Amino acid sequence: MNVMPVVDLGRQPAKATVDEPFPVSATVFREGHDKLGAEVVLTGPDGRRRPPVRMVKHPEVPDRYDAWVTPDALGAWTFEVQAWSDPLATWEHAAGLKIPAGVDVELMFTEGRLLLERVREGLDKSDRHGHGILEGAIDAASDTQRPVGARLAALQAPELVALLEANPLRELVTVEGPYPAYADRTRALYGSWYEFFPRSEGATRDPETGRVTSGNFETAAKRLDAVAAMGFDVIYLPPIHPIGEVNRKGPNNTLTPGPDDTGSPWAIGSKHGGHDAIHPDLGSFEDFDAFVAHARDLGLEVAIDLALQAAPDHPWVTSHPEWFTTRADGTIAYAENPPKKYQDIYPVNFDNDPIGICREVLRVVRLWMSHGVRIFRVDNPHTKPVAFWEWLLKEIRRTDPDVLFLSEAFTRPAMMHGLGAIGFHQSYTYFTWRNAKWELEEYLRELSTESDHLMRPNFFVNTPDILHAYLQYGGPAAFKIRAAIAATGSPSWGVYAGFELFEHVAVKPGSEEYLDSEKYQIRLRDWDAAEREGRTLAPYLTRLNEIRRAHPSLQLLRNVHVHHSDDENILVFSKRASSTTGGEDDIVLVVVNVDPHATRETMVHLDLPALGLSWGDSFVVHDEITHEDWSWGQHNYVRLDPSHEPAHILTVRSPR
Repeated sequence: MNVMPVVDLGRQPAKATVDEPFPVSATVFREGHDKLGAEVVLTGPDGRRRPPVRMVKHPEVPDRYDAWVTPDALGAWTFEVQAWSDPLATWEHAAGLKIPAGVDVELMFTEGRLLLERVREGLDKSDRHGHGILEGAIDAASDTQRPVGARLAALQAPELVALLEANPLRELVTVEGPYPAYADRTRALYGSWYEFFPRSEGATRDPETGRVTSGNFETAAKRLDAVAAMGFDVIYLPPIHPIGEVNRKGPNNTLTPGPDDTGSPWAIGSKHGGHDAIHPDLGSFEDFDAFVAHARDLGLEVAIDLALQAAPDHPWVTSHPEWFTTRADGTIAYAENPPKKYQDIYPVNFDNDPIGICREVLRVVRLWMSHGVRIFRVDNPHTKPVAFWEWLLKEIRRTDPDVLFLSEAFTRPAMMHGLGAIGFHQSYTYFTWRNAKWELEEYLRELSTESDHLMRPNFFVNTPDILHAYLQYGGPAAFKIRAAIAATGSPSWGVYAGFELFEHVAVKPGSEEYLDSEKYQIRLRDWDAAEREGRTLAPYLTRLNEIRRAHPSLQLLRNVHVHHSDDENILVFSKRASSTTGGEDDIVLVVVNVDPHATRETMVHLDLPALGLSWGDSFVVHDEITHEDWSWGQHNYVRLDPSHEPAHILTVRSPR
């Protein structure tokens, strides 16, 4: 009963990724006192059933069994839980009690021999070592001349127990499932994102007139080398389409633009075209193709914005006015998120012609796919019908399962989970608003163990829309702290350009909008001067991405374990990945001072079994930031000065 992960009663697949272990659990019980066993069986996209994986009892929850399974190929998988009566375990339990007590001794040995003979009959003939172990055990069970204790010890030998666990006798098998899971490519789970506006990269200002000339794909491509050098995997571009002229916004979201003001890229569409066109200032499709090719050569994937909305002068408004909402006074409704108003944007209304809208959006998405785009960041998907997204994502997955969609929905948990459940590969999260130690602890647990089958998080430290007060008032230390937590707490994280320059001034007190927001104007940044003068966090971001690439544990979601500290501002968590080659596990321990204003000293208390260690072990930790080594154990003193280094990112080495 209560099998997990099951999404929407099995109507939707649980989240999985190629080569990423995911947990399967179930409540398993039976009548009487005989022992039982349970296994998980995966079936791959090829229809081939994988070897069963034995489930083990949960350490705390009665009758709960767990197993970790790993899909090894892209595509649709199923899993089922098989529970069965375990005569071997039943016999082992009874024999361990009866034989030492002298009760039914020979009967117990006879029953044991018969069970071992059944195992032998089913064992692969080529397993000569296994047959040898069984023959020795059968002889011990049958040899009445040996001492009883010696016979029982032979039937309890570790190598025999291991062989029987690997080759169980299954009786009264019951099956629950199959349930679906879908294994996406690795980038759906793991990646480092960098966002910039192409019009700002390479833009210039005339020193005499002050007029700003937009950057374009050619000038923006020059910035890609620096982005790749910082270790990012995905370059995300806000909308690159023509921008509406009607109700165009001026600087800082004003309604008084000048003749040279560029407007918001999210106000899509003008006389130059709509979602299937490129803003003329940025270049042509050939220029975009060259940009994508250069990014690919640098190991970067290009993600673009899919924003289903229109400026008042978008071609759709003329050709399909029924795609929008007409108010009682005859005007078309513009977007609002009180107190914010977006007079330059008309939301799409799916009520009147859903089929027509679906066909048009699919055409647009496939157009950009044909130009090398395999990742789409979707703007405000929670304001469109969930059924539409379910259809679109399934339609794309049917032909192009490598194409990924990131949901930008800062909204109610049910909607965020629902969008993940129906197919979105990644989701923005509440990470921006989780800054206290207790908030972060709860959120890390939630995302890694409670909602992991529904949605994959992407921890963006900032966005063009969101400049949290923590960054506004926390100084450079706050930027380091947020980057360290994002890069280690989630396998996917993101940075919006300017973060590395510590941009932190809001348009007004109490607002999360940037002053001179890049949403409404071109932003000129002197990257070279910042580097020369040491005013950049780029080296720190580079080091974080280097650490992520070097440690498989940081590329997984479901392996977060929160530890304890005596200070309310010292966050401690670990991530562990089992070795696939028989070597040591990869273990990363993160200790962060979340107070950007004060040095904190405290004791850190580690759950050593969660690190694969034993109570009492001592071991060496290596700080991947400062390259210092310390000898640690269960209880450890730490001192973190945010003006120096606010975080330890420690790799755990073998116990001494």
